[in-house]
Amino acid sequence: MKIARAWKFVVVVAAVCWCGALEPAALAQNNADGAAVAARRALTLRHGINLSDWFQASGDPAGLTEQHFDAAITDDDLALIKAMGFDHVRIAINPAPLFRRGQADQLPVDYLAYLDAAVNKVLSHGLAVELDIHAGGDFKHSLATDDRFVRDFADFWTGFARHYSTYDPDKVFFEVLNEPELADPYRWYGIETKIAGAIRAAAPHHTIIATGAHWSDNDDLLFLEPLRDANVIYTFHFYESHIFTHQGATWGDTYWHFLHAVPYPSTPENVQDVAKQVDDPVFRLRVIRYGTDRWNAERIDSEIGQAADWARHWGVTVICNEFGVYIKVSDPAQRAAWLTDVRTALEKRRIGWAMWDYDGGFNVVTRANGVATPDPLTVKALGRTLPAAVTVPASAAPEKPVKP
Repeated sequence: MKIARAWKFVVVVAAVCWCGALEPAALAQNNADGAAVAARRALTLRHGINLSDWFQASGDPAGLTEQHFDAAITDDDLALIKAMGFDHVRIAINPAPLFRRGQADQLPVDYLAYLDAAVNKVLSHGLAVELDIHAGGDFKHSLATDDRFVRDFADFWTGFARHYSTYDPDKVFFEVLNEPELADPYRWYGIETKIAGAIRAAAPHHTIIATGAHWSDNDDLLFLEPLRDANVIYTFHFYESHIFTHQGATWGDTYWHFLHAVPYPSTPENVQDVAKQVDDPVFRLRVIRYGTDRWNAERIDSEIGQAADWARHWGVTVICNEFGVYIKVSDPAQRAAWLTDVRTALEKRRIGWAMWDYDGGFNVVTRANGVATPDPLTVKALGRTLPAAVTVPASAAPEKPVKP
């Protein structure tokens, strides 16, 4: 009996050692397969547009009705998006109506049905979709400070990913969180790892979209080390320089709303009049530095090149799923020049993109009496196609809506 037990022990140990010896090779193969899947699926995310007001609305919950969801983005809108040559949309989803502390994996069926209808409508038009959890500041603050809230968020993603796990993984993508606001990048790395694990357990075949710790800036991306899960696409947002792209904005840095007629490209000479608009000497210096930094096509290309180099170093796929210029006071031609330079730099490196946004304050279309009309300058800057039915002259300047 002792001899039998001894041989049994030897066989078990040998089996464990044999499996352990194969594990690194199997893991490497799994990683290679996952990375290849992510790279292939990223080809579906080459030219996209953000749908910002459909499910992101954070005002009175009473306004989030079936009528709102049916009217905010219609089949006509999606047909127009497809006709302009976009291949995917990114739906900004405010998680608050779906999120229940303590039972976050139990998603409200009625509200989820609205989102299901939207996703199905997008897919029916031959567009892929990024499901972007687009939370507000309080939600992100809780992630930064409350470990229990992180566990609830993981539970939420378990339920959310499980629900959409039956959708085509080549067409539906899961984005962990839009623009995290964590000052501690190490904490965010831990949170993102946990959420990715929850998603993967619930949806084994879908591709995850991950990002850096602070507003999804490209420099935060450079800090990030890839997750253990290889079936991941990494994203960054590009709004540099905010002095140009966010001039006139009433959120973010308080001095932005003073700015108007900010030039692009920038030089030390052409920002002097703009600097005089700013009384605070610290903020005025930022404007002056915008000029001395000479933001132009070459500078943008260099910045985006850093993200491309990061992706190449780690052997991962990267996209830019937000970039744009607030249109309230920006010069239309200079806005178009900035969009062209960013889009060109991204496509030069085969980085897929999604512009912010369809019909919000950075929009590619304007609305009148419920009808969406593409702005020809923006469409051209994005390298897209102005549908034949649209007869607006190519030289016409876009209408400037006042809503942010």
